[in-house]
Amino acid sequence: MSPRRVAVAGLGAVGMPVARALAAGIEGLELAAVSASDLARARERMAGVAPGIPVVPAAGLADRADIIVECVPKAAFAEVASGVIEAGRILVTVSGAALLVHDDLVRRASETGARIVLATGALLGLDAVRAAAEGEIAEIRMTTRKPPRSLKGAPYLEEHGIDIDNLAGPLRVFEGTAREGAAGFPANVNVAAALGLAGIGPDRTRLEIWADPGLERNTHEIAVEADSARLTMKIENVPSEENPGTGKITALSVIAALRSLGAPLRVGT
Repeated sequence: MSPRRVAVAGLGAVGMPVARALAAGIEGLELAAVSASDLARARERMAGVAPGIPVVPAAGLADRADIIVECVPKAAFAEVASGVIEAGRILVTVSGAALLVHDDLVRRASETGARIVLATGALLGLDAVRAAAEGEIAEIRMTTRKPPRSLKGAPYLEEHGIDIDNLAGPLRVFEGTAREGAAGFPANVNVAAALGLAGIGPDRTRLEIWADPGLERNTHEIAVEADSARLTMKIENVPSEENPGTGKITALSVIAALRSLGAPLRVGT
């Protein structure tokens, strides 16, 4: 069988490692095109990774690929995702928070034949949560703790006048639902949105966010109480150099999701 063509939209902390992995070779897949806001800069960066790969505007990716990996800033998500959905392609993303805002895309995908693959991102245990959701889940709670620099610029902090500079100790900056947290911290808690979508929904999933100057890693703790199991999970992610709000494992999660699309054996739910 011919390999399926993959395009990458965005060449930042997630997109560039994904493009490199595809260029190096993933079974059943081939890198067909990339896009970025600065096309000239993108061509320079790709020259040392995959010379000859087309660098095109995001609107042209769906014409060149069967699978589009979305790694763009949140403001550009809807434009990229809607184009992929309208073309009936496969959209791979870690932007769970954006999907909560643009949930109409899921309905539209069912009409056009498109698929949306929400990769695990910087979380753990989504397979177990999805399995538990086939039974009865009473409660899901998530606590996110991040170095203050990883939360800088979040709309919720600015709207509520919360200052996280020069903290002497941990400060809880948010408590509410996963949906509310995703809206207030769209660049920081895609994991909470993914957890909500995998389990009992973003409106029943409870979330706390802490700014902790004593941390060097983005940390997420999850507690699930279900009729099939009690789950307690914790992950400590190393922030990426390019964007401290994004863990290094996020790009690796997308690469793993792509491998599962092209591999003859898929491990996990």
